[in-house]
Amino acid sequence: MSIVANALAYTHPDREILFQNLHFSVPKGGKASVVGHNGVGKSTLLQVIAGRIPPSAGEVALPEPPYYVPQHLGQYDNLSVAEALGVAGKLQALHAILAGDAAPEHFAALNDDWDVEERIGAAMQFWQLQHLGLGQPLGSLSGGEKTKVFLAGALVQQPGVILLDEPSNHLDAASRRLLYEFIGRSKATMLVVSHDRALLNLVQLTLELTPTAVEAYGGNYDFYHEQKQTKVAALQAQLDEKQKTLHQAQHKARELAEQRQKLEVRGKAQGLKKGLPRIVLGNLKSKAEQSSAQLKEAHQEKIGGISHEVQQLRTQLQEYKPLKIDLSQSELHRGKVLVEAEAVNFGYGEQPLWPAPLTFQMRSGSRVRIAGPNGAGKTTLLKLMLGQLQPTAGRMQVAGFRWFYIDQDYSMLDNQLSVFEQIQRYNSRGLLEHELKTVLHYHQFPREVWERKCGGLSGGEKMKLLLCCLTASNNAPDVLILDEPTNNLDLRSQQVLTNSVKDFGGSVLLISHDQYFVDEIGVDTTITLG
Repeated sequence: MSIVANALAYTHPDREILFQNLHFSVPKGGKASVVGHNGVGKSTLLQVIAGRIPPSAGEVALPEPPYYVPQHLGQYDNLSVAEALGVAGKLQALHAILAGDAAPEHFAALNDDWDVEERIGAAMQFWQLQHLGLGQPLGSLSGGEKTKVFLAGALVQQPGVILLDEPSNHLDAASRRLLYEFIGRSKATMLVVSHDRALLNLVQLTLELTPTAVEAYGGNYDFYHEQKQTKVAALQAQLDEKQKTLHQAQHKARELAEQRQKLEVRGKAQGLKKGLPRIVLGNLKSKAEQSSAQLKEAHQEKIGGISHEVQQLRTQLQEYKPLKIDLSQSELHRGKVLVEAEAVNFGYGEQPLWPAPLTFQMRSGSRVRIAGPNGAGKTTLLKLMLGQLQPTAGRMQVAGFRWFYIDQDYSMLDNQLSVFEQIQRYNSRGLLEHELKTVLHYHQFPREVWERKCGGLSGGEKMKLLLCCLTASNNAPDVLILDEPTNNLDLRSQQVLTNSVKDFGGSVLLISHDQYFVDEIGVDTTITLG
């Protein structure tokens, strides 16, 4: 085995247990993913395996130190590209030797790695980073370029174990394809944390992380999802059967209570008719009441047990089944022209942004994707389509329509407002306070979250709150605008968003590099830039 974890645990400094007693392994040369809800500890688990933070208990066995690509790279902005690649010392030693300096420390630093420059060149070419200088600081690069530099380091270092934490987050479509190719070609053992479903389908082992266990599924994400759906179907069948049993038990209890009451009335009448003494009648009544109480207690105990099982099954189902959020529907008739562009271009100087001018239409009910590499002007085109910018060439006609914007930073939320204050801001339907709280509860915002500031919510919680705000609004959007909406969402939250957008009857305007999401929501038109 290449990666083996035994009784692994991690506890936060405030003594809150994140996970414990984890046992799992990844075979040599195998590729595995770690999936689980936001906050369950996936990134922390990778850091523990990478040796960045010590476990609270247990151990990790590795054949060699792993190569680790973290999710957040801002802390490395002071490094040069060569330092990020892990070759700055070797390059300095190589150049010193080639310049005639035969000091022993140079040979020790180089460690017979005479072809290091060739590997660097090949790695930079594969990741399309030839335009970068090795002395260039990482702080001057885009998020996607930083990620690709660290991925290039894996080609240069050629490690046996690679750990990747959300490697596709900042990559455009072309760079994601390179990432998928790299994963497919690599002979290294890989453990990946990702919310990119196309990437997750490249691995042969899926590890689901919970606070108390890791459950292994011998297949890719689609296989894992099918297995989970089978579990949901089985749980739903159990729940249906238990609810049926509960109704039958409750009906039987009512019938028996009614029969016992009739028998007591009949017995009392017969006793009076026979002229039995009052003391005898009292004893008979007491015994009957005692018998009824025992019978009632037995039935209540049975009903209580079944009710408890029903509640447990409902809780499990809620854990497995993604939330369904119904968005208000647009009142525009399908086919109305919302945006019409004729030979449109934009530029801040004489140089136009796009090599060829753009001509297209967007009609109500359509699903339009703006595609292109980073820096191609996708956000600029979006602003033109909303009338926030005017083209410098051509004609852009924008009809009046209502729109709602969901981007990867969820900027339509006010981070200083509480969850309840935020939904109040969108409450154009005039819902009463208790009705708003019912809406929040239905959308999986429990009472203890209502006063939490929006800035403290996870990506998935922010997305759900935005959709929740839409349900409280009386102004159904004609166009739902989604700008990289899945970047910061766990897979469960992605499913919530996907289901909601699929059922939305209005138009969708999308910028996304997530091909799985694009396919799922049914994009029918793509405007390709660059």
